[in-house]
Amino acid sequence: MIHLKKSSKESNEKLISRFQKKVQGSRIITQSKERMYYKKPIKKGGIRKRAIMREHYRAVREKQKYL
Repeated sequence: MIHLKKSSKESNEKLISRFQKKVQGSRIITQSKERMYYKKPIKKGGIRKRAIMREHYRAVREKQKYL
């Protein structure tokens, strides 16, 4: 739960924008959208494939860093 207190010199628009930034930073909206639909559990093979691809892309990015 996000709680904000309005300071004496703060406008309502500023408070709303600050609240929106807090909500986006806490990823509440993305988590609620993910929970809207059933997501099939990932099998061990899928986890392994993702890990291999992640390492591959890291290596590619590391090579491009020094070009």
